[in-house]
Amino acid sequence: MTQPQGIRLNKYLASAGVGSRRACDTMVQQGEVVINGQTCLNPGYRVQPEDFIKVNGRRIEPLEIQSIVLHKPAGLVCTRSDENNRATIYELLPPRLHHLAHVGRLDLDSEGLLILSNDGELTQALTHPSHKIEKLYQVTTENAFENSILTQLEKGVFTEVGKARAVSVKRISSRRLEMVLNTGLKRQIRYMIQAVGHRVKRLVRVKIGELTLETLKPGKWRFLEKSERDALMSLSEKKRGSKNSSRG
Repeated sequence: MTQPQGIRLNKYLASAGVGSRRACDTMVQQGEVVINGQTCLNPGYRVQPEDFIKVNGRRIEPLEIQSIVLHKPAGLVCTRSDENNRATIYELLPPRLHHLAHVGRLDLDSEGLLILSNDGELTQALTHPSHKIEKLYQVTTENAFENSILTQLEKGVFTEVGKARAVSVKRISSRRLEMVLNTGLKRQIRYMIQAVGHRVKRLVRVKIGELTLETLKPGKWRFLEKSERDALMSLSEKKRGSKNSSRG
C-alpha cells in the first residue's frame, strides 16, 4: 500500500489530532486504521489526497494543504522539540501551523528563507537531490578574503562532508560574497569557507529558485502564494526534464 509521495500516515494522523506519532503507530499496528475500506498496518504508508481514512470507525478529515515562508532568525533550531532545550522555529508559529514540516533546514546560527509545508509534492520537488534546485546565500566572513577563493569555491573544495562546489560565487565586498548552491550537504557553506582558510560570521539564505524573502522581517512568516508554488514546481519539472534529456 505504499506510495512514493504524500505524507506518512503516522504524521498525518498526529497532525489531525489523533495522538502522538508513537500512539498513532500503535493504532496502525493494532489494526485500528482503515484506508479506503482496507485495514492498513503500515505506519509509513504515504497518504494521498483522495484517501478516505477512519480510526476506530471515526472519519479523519483530509488535511488542508498549507505552505508558509518563514524568515528564520539566528539562534533557533529547525525541530519541534530540542533535547538541549534550545529555542525552535515552531515558537514563531501559531499552534495551528505546528504540523507543518520544514522543507530542508538552516542550522542554529544561519538565517533567512525557510519553507514549511505539509505538501508532499512540493517537498519532494524541492528536496530530491536529482532536481538540484538552486539556492542563493549571502555570506559574511570574519576576515577579508582574496579573489582567489572565488575560483576555488566554484571549482570545488574538499570538506568534512566530501567534495563540495558552488554553482557560482560573486564578491560583494572585502568580507561579503554571494554563493549559489544546488546541493544540500550538512553545513556545506561553513565547511567550504573553512576549506579556503576563512570562517563564516553570518550566513543568510535569501532565495530558493525565484522565491525570495522580499520585505519579510526576521521572525515573521506568510503563506506561500499559489503562483509561487507553481513556479517552484515548474522549476523542478524543468530540472528533471533537462536531466532526462541529457541522458538521451
